[in-house]
Amino acid sequence: MPLSSSLFGQKFALTERDLESYLAEALSKGGDYADLYFEYLATASISLDESIIKSATQGVTLGVGIRVLSGERTGYAYSDDLSPDKIRKAARTAACIANGPATQLTAGLTSVEKHDLYNVATLAGDTPLADRAQLVKRADAAARAHDPRVFQVQAVYADTVRHVLVASSDGKLSIDRQPMARMNVSVLAREVGGVPQRGYAGGGGRIGLDFFTGDHSPEKFATDAARQAIVQLHAIDAPTGEMTVVFGPGWPGILLHEAVGHGLEADFNRKGVSAFSGRVGQKVASELCTVVDDGTIASRRGSLNVDDEGEPTKQNVLIEKGVLRGYLTDKLSARLTNAKSTGSGRRESYQHYPMPRMTNTFMLAGESDPEEILKSVRNGLYCANFGGGQVDITSGNFVFSASESFLIEDGKLTTPVRGATLIGNGPEALKYVSMVGNDLKLDQGIGVCGKEGQSVPVGVGIPTIKVDKMTVGGTR
Repeated sequence: MPLSSSLFGQKFALTERDLESYLAEALSKGGDYADLYFEYLATASISLDESIIKSATQGVTLGVGIRVLSGERTGYAYSDDLSPDKIRKAARTAACIANGPATQLTAGLTSVEKHDLYNVATLAGDTPLADRAQLVKRADAAARAHDPRVFQVQAVYADTVRHVLVASSDGKLSIDRQPMARMNVSVLAREVGGVPQRGYAGGGGRIGLDFFTGDHSPEKFATDAARQAIVQLHAIDAPTGEMTVVFGPGWPGILLHEAVGHGLEADFNRKGVSAFSGRVGQKVASELCTVVDDGTIASRRGSLNVDDEGEPTKQNVLIEKGVLRGYLTDKLSARLTNAKSTGSGRRESYQHYPMPRMTNTFMLAGESDPEEILKSVRNGLYCANFGGGQVDITSGNFVFSASESFLIEDGKLTTPVRGATLIGNGPEALKYVSMVGNDLKLDQGIGVCGKEGQSVPVGVGIPTIKVDKMTVGGTR
């Protein structure tokens, strides 16, 4: 997209000469590299509770973030005012922070060739807010109709369209329009005199409003959430101890994302604080495990045409048949480790500097039939959905709570359990993967990843997998 026809060219009259001038200002005190990140973000959200729409909001934020790199030092400043004087002031501020040896600004800017992963004809934000409000109303009605024990329904719909422009001192110019829409439904159910139980479902991606039909309809999300809550009404307390654990396909991949993915981000490894530091080429998992991070999957929540440093995203193989092949890098990590950028530089907004982050992270499918995996387990635990969790990057130790799980007895799913907590070590847990299903599934499009105070949308996925040994914490 030419700059002149972009939102920034038309609405703010930005020209390539302006961008080059701002980059020169950013390098006025020296530095190895500088970039500009312009952002224009339009948002809308609708929330429903107690069958009433409690809020409906729309808004716009805009600004520019300016970064200067000098060795390991980063100068960063931003402005929410796109007047030339304010941009120059931010550029000078970033320059003073970095304050490194002088470098030569590349003459001219060349547009980066990018993917076309979210060619949405009609943006969700271009439809009337009243039409979008119908989605949460339909979800509320469907959840309550599913079972009389459902007594509370909360539904949230949100969409955004983010326009970004990245110009860098190495002569690259990237412009992208990034749509996003998402819907979540949370349900509480209880029996008379019983303890309320929660179910949760949702989905979305870089899509338009037409996504919310069929398997992605408000009714489908609502009934899935209600089903989870109803199942938990009859659950028993989770067993404890070391046992075989089977992970269902899809959203349980969040454990892979947290327990393994973060440890493969290059900034942690450059600083030597990851459990995977210095282990490229070594076996870190069962040979059945191949883990990739792929930002190029069409319409997926974690996908991007270009990352937040203007680099085209890639499919990056992190672990191949159990062997660690590499890390996810941004430009700073790549420069300091003499590696190539993997298109993994991401930031929450113009107010934040980029860092290496995941996009869509998942384990490739294996050859085992999911039914055969279950039949191979005499006694164990099956985890279908996960709630919260945490991981220590340095040690790789993790703790995760399973929001929906079942006992496996004599190769069959039997009694639902509540309160199951999985405790383990990421690299260690992957060594005990003994079967990988042929049913790879990505999540529905609800993932949000936090790191150092920044949140970005991500995708996760996993086929059915069997882990021979894992510690389960519970209440009995």
